[in-house]
Amino acid sequence: MLGSTAVAGALVGLAISFRDLPNVRSLKGYIPSETTYIYDVNGKVLASFHGEENREVVTLDQVSPEMKLAVLAMEDSNFYQHNGVNPIGIARAAIINFSQGETAQGASTLTMQLAKNLFLSPKQVLSRKVSEAVLAMRMEKMFSKDEILEMYLNQVYWGHNTYGVQTAAKSYFKKSAADLNLAEAAMMAGIIQAPEAYSPFLDFPEAKTRQGLVLDRMVRLGWASAAEAEAAKQEPLTLGNITSFQRSRSPYVTNTVVKELEKRFGRDSLNRGGMRVQSTVDYRMQEAAEETIQYWHSHSLRYYADQMALVAVDPRTHYIKAIVGGVDRDKSEFNRATQAMRQPGSSFKPFVYYTAFASGRYDPSTVVNDNPVSFDDGSAERYVPQNYDRTFGGSMTIRTALSQSRNIPPIVIGQKIGLEKVIDVCRVLGIESPIAPVISLPLGSVDLTPLEITSAYATFANNGWQSETTSIVQVTDSSGHILLDNKPKPRLVLDPWAAASLNVTLTSVVEGGTGKAADFGRQAAGKTGTTSSERDVWFVGYVPQLAAAVWAGNDDYTRMGGGATGGGLVAPVWRDFMQQALRDEPVEYFTSPSKFSQPRPQ
Repeated sequence: MLGSTAVAGALVGLAISFRDLPNVRSLKGYIPSETTYIYDVNGKVLASFHGEENREVVTLDQVSPEMKLAVLAMEDSNFYQHNGVNPIGIARAAIINFSQGETAQGASTLTMQLAKNLFLSPKQVLSRKVSEAVLAMRMEKMFSKDEILEMYLNQVYWGHNTYGVQTAAKSYFKKSAADLNLAEAAMMAGIIQAPEAYSPFLDFPEAKTRQGLVLDRMVRLGWASAAEAEAAKQEPLTLGNITSFQRSRSPYVTNTVVKELEKRFGRDSLNRGGMRVQSTVDYRMQEAAEETIQYWHSHSLRYYADQMALVAVDPRTHYIKAIVGGVDRDKSEFNRATQAMRQPGSSFKPFVYYTAFASGRYDPSTVVNDNPVSFDDGSAERYVPQNYDRTFGGSMTIRTALSQSRNIPPIVIGQKIGLEKVIDVCRVLGIESPIAPVISLPLGSVDLTPLEITSAYATFANNGWQSETTSIVQVTDSSGHILLDNKPKPRLVLDPWAAASLNVTLTSVVEGGTGKAADFGRQAAGKTGTTSSERDVWFVGYVPQLAAAVWAGNDDYTRMGGGATGGGLVAPVWRDFMQQALRDEPVEYFTSPSKFSQPRPQ
């Protein structure tokens, strides 16, 4: 007792001289770096993000008693009896090390190990060991034993970039720390001293040897019976897998969510903040989207285009429900749904017709002329637009002109209502890409992303009501505190009559027009898109519950050839996806324009 008191007293004296050591009070609000998890809308884990430390923090009562005892047995069996430093352990280690002429046994208590991990470098020098002791005693005055044990269990390294007992338990045994049994706990406790060398993933026989050492130690301490220890040694163990730096289930979803998270919180918070991110994506719908793209590309479209993209948005919430940015996520994670700027061709025409309807001077039955015209666009030769089939149809209604995707009527209407107004509508709909008011704009002479055009069409589908398009429903920290809540906040941004008129007009495209290959047995609106150079083909369409776009083309912008069209190539892809996505959804119909007041002529 006198020796112990003398050693402890000497250490207290040393503590006075270590005034420049870190302040342990900082641990009162300490939050270790923690892994961020991304889930689908139903709670399925899609991806995890972390820096060097893959960690999930838990409270002490979320760790099984067997795990706590196993760790204490190996690391500090007198933990609840000392004040941060164990003088008897120091003396014992000194005698053993002196007799063997090397450092054969350490004298660090669990609290000292925690102090080293949190505040000090791993360099083996006397001053560091003294600093450990000083900090450990300060921590013991500041925190309870259970608080220190909880911090230790969440801080300790278990190999393979895995930190903390919860993450390690999920990695090694595919279960929570609360569910670890004696056999599993003993194996995990046995590898703490050299986790990479003793890892059961790398050397299972050595990990079993270490497990036996822990169990024998627990028997000597009276913390387990000989029979319990023997049963644990004989128990078969089913290992999990390394969870650090795992590939996302859906890289294109992850890519989209991460960009939004970084914009709001920054990259460091993503890697260290332990956020729980509920995405808007429905994994069932996402799987259907990925399988649809892979099937159609491998069976037919690969002869025309090397890439495809698909994105689906719920018009009622503007939540992204599925997003596919390419035909092979393993070869390229470049997300063409959000990053590729491609010409939409005739799928841009609805923006012109909506603007015309909103002016009060046009409606779906208005007669327009599909006759030869020319315009002075400032070049040496006049601009002479042509229809895709190089013919002219004469007088027809707007409904017919849109159904047949005639080019002359939207060009003429665009000039009459003003292309600046069309651009204003695009901005209201959330399209941010540069748009020039060139005469050919109504034919899609602008570069847009599939997500931009899908989001805009979703606002048409909702009769002009719009929320901010997002891939995130909610973000919380690991304790459940809300950091971001993206509940829909719908605003009426379009004229309801004009939007409803456009919706019923676009149904004719699917019912018997250029998009008839998209018909899947319920009322749907949509528009084909084919650029004159055959570099891009589209089908963008919607029902009241879901809007989706399918695009195909070559990354190097070369022509697809073979008479590639949106109606012929990708409308069937859209139909296939929508059939799967809406399998369990009831049939809904668009609201009649008669339910709304027609705008006055401008």
